[in-house]
Amino acid sequence: MMPKGHQNLITVQPLGGFDQLLTYSLKEEFSSIIRIGSLVKIPLGKRKVLGIVWSLNSTEIIPENQIRSIHEVVHQQPVLTEEMTKLAKWISKYYCCSIDACLEAMIPAAIRDGVKIKTRRQISLSKRKGEEEDSLLNRSPAQASIVSYLRKRNSPISVSELLKETGRSASSLISLKKKGIIQESEEIVEREAYEDDFTDSIETAHESISLTLEQQTAIQAINDDLKSKKFKAHLLNGVTGSGKTEVYFEAMELALSQNGSVLFLVPEVALAPQTVSRIRNRFKDEKIVVWHSHLSTGERTDAWRSLIERNSKIVVGARSAIFSPLNDLRLIIVDEEHEPAYKQEDTPRYHARDVAVLRAKFLNATCVLGSATPSLETLHNVSVGKYGVSELTQRVDNRELPLIHLVDMRREAEKKKSLPILSQPLVEALRERVQNREQSILFLNRRGFNTTMLCPDCGHVETCKDCSIAMTFHRTDFYLRCHLCGYRKPAPSRCSECQSFDLQKKGHGTQRIEDLVADLLPRSTRIRRIDADVMTKKNLFRETLSDFRKGKIDILVGTQMIAKGLDFPRVTLVGVIDADLPLRIEDFRASERAFQMLVQVSGRAGRGSRAGEVYVQTYAPFSPSIQFARKSDLQGFTEDELKMREEFGYPPFRHLIRHLFKSRSEAKVEYYSSAWAKELDRHNLEEMTIKGPAPAPLEKIKGYFRYHFFYFTKSVSSTITKLSEIRKDFPLDPEVQDILDVDAHQIS
Repeated sequence: MMPKGHQNLITVQPLGGFDQLLTYSLKEEFSSIIRIGSLVKIPLGKRKVLGIVWSLNSTEIIPENQIRSIHEVVHQQPVLTEEMTKLAKWISKYYCCSIDACLEAMIPAAIRDGVKIKTRRQISLSKRKGEEEDSLLNRSPAQASIVSYLRKRNSPISVSELLKETGRSASSLISLKKKGIIQESEEIVEREAYEDDFTDSIETAHESISLTLEQQTAIQAINDDLKSKKFKAHLLNGVTGSGKTEVYFEAMELALSQNGSVLFLVPEVALAPQTVSRIRNRFKDEKIVVWHSHLSTGERTDAWRSLIERNSKIVVGARSAIFSPLNDLRLIIVDEEHEPAYKQEDTPRYHARDVAVLRAKFLNATCVLGSATPSLETLHNVSVGKYGVSELTQRVDNRELPLIHLVDMRREAEKKKSLPILSQPLVEALRERVQNREQSILFLNRRGFNTTMLCPDCGHVETCKDCSIAMTFHRTDFYLRCHLCGYRKPAPSRCSECQSFDLQKKGHGTQRIEDLVADLLPRSTRIRRIDADVMTKKNLFRETLSDFRKGKIDILVGTQMIAKGLDFPRVTLVGVIDADLPLRIEDFRASERAFQMLVQVSGRAGRGSRAGEVYVQTYAPFSPSIQFARKSDLQGFTEDELKMREEFGYPPFRHLIRHLFKSRSEAKVEYYSSAWAKELDRHNLEEMTIKGPAPAPLEKIKGYFRYHFFYFTKSVSSTITKLSEIRKDFPLDPEVQDILDVDAHQIS
């Protein structure tokens, strides 16, 4: 028998590290608003914690005196849909993490913390007769002036603005309110991100766009998927500048006309402003919600409320936007789907592209994956028939792909008897562009002024005290920084080992490139640098790109932040410095990433009416990935790379699970990783290939020593199940952590 005052039993998933469903009773006062996905406060021991309503009917049999009631419903509307709870269950199982970790990733901290909407006080005249007001105001000129102003305005005004306009004090308002002459109300203040984005003509009017035959074919295929109202995943494989965005927009129009909503994912926060501006320009009557990790608490709260209350049908955002609470989701677009940035490197270690496909499947929606250089996993899914495909092989308006010049830096070194940073052909091309008032981009996949500080006398390199990498010198403040953990210290004047004063700075970064270009080109040349070190101020990245678009900058020097997705019609030259740098990384995906990087950064040139050129500086000009990128030969590269991957059983032919052990004690992490290897040998694990244990390429990060295993398997679920069973009985020291990373991308 139920306790008096309670209606039924519900199950709740607590948050905050408690990974088990619990049963609670539901008070009658909450019965009308409680739903699956509601955020509630529940008693747990002596605490009150947050939880998600998991089911409205619990069949668990509990003694009457042990049943406790939920304490509070935090929000009137559910914070998760039933589909999202289903998605959380899948992520928890597939990526081997707790369900509450998934839920906390899905529900913004601001919403869990109960952050309220922002309001401001509004003042307006009450409905009293004017004569009565005048009689009340005979003795107060200050109050009379406020009333006179409000009569002329004839609309509500904020308190601060009213006092500023009339020059009166708050005491006059208090008196008027007591007399009933004015009334106060509250107005909701929308905190909307990117209100003043690229307002300078970033997109031509829709009516003037002439679609190519390939675009029309792609639009028809994707629209057929949408009309079927069945799950479809579709690759839009288009060369850079081929008009993929217009295909996206046509699909969005159809989804919106079906009374559906649209989720548009971009790989980097940096690409969100440009995408938002384009969408706002095209869909002027729609409210666009921006969703990513750089939003303020207020912006995220208002974005969430707008979606929950169905005021917005379009979300644009980075990886975390895959969890935005859109209703009636019909279309998910994953732009630049190949980008590693879609893989989350902290728990839960999900891949946003793969979650997007699954979310579309749960909703019978359409998922469009777009790229000029699709990932081999996506291309494999196309080849086995899981995904549809449309190809855009030509740039819009028949613009030619940029002419790519390979500069063999070995020959440049022979000419100058040293290791040059900028080749003579690239310098001459830069001078020509400056003279012709055209724009250039110089791309380097590093930050900082010089890579290392080296002592030539003893060979000592200044390294991070907590990470096993050399520290980077930054000339702006003469500090050494670790780009892994953020540790910094003043650059030493003498070697810490042998005390020699002859310290040398070896290598080069974006600061060094910026200085070199400034020395080699006319003093009037306007040069700006973009990397993570200088983009610390909010909106500075967006402002810099806006200045570049408006022609206020001649040469942009940057890292991977400028390598993809951005569209600058005035850019006719791209220089790639150290193009073979990705090939030096210990990663079986190195060739794929080098190919993708070169094709993507080359695509920034020649997107306007003038032809583009790309100078690729490399010490490995005959590397297959560089040669294939030079010709933009995706098919040739894919065939060559997939052949190697299949031979070694690498993804996409098998899944890769990385098992990382880490501890502040080097001896303990080495011992327990070896003990785990012996434990694996005791079990029958023939369905997977095990490699390890071995020290991670970056053996120490943030004070933690690291060893890892690689498991190659056809079935993630089967492997995770077996590993989880073994882990239950494995006596791991509390000072040693082990982490399973399914479909791992970061193996350093």
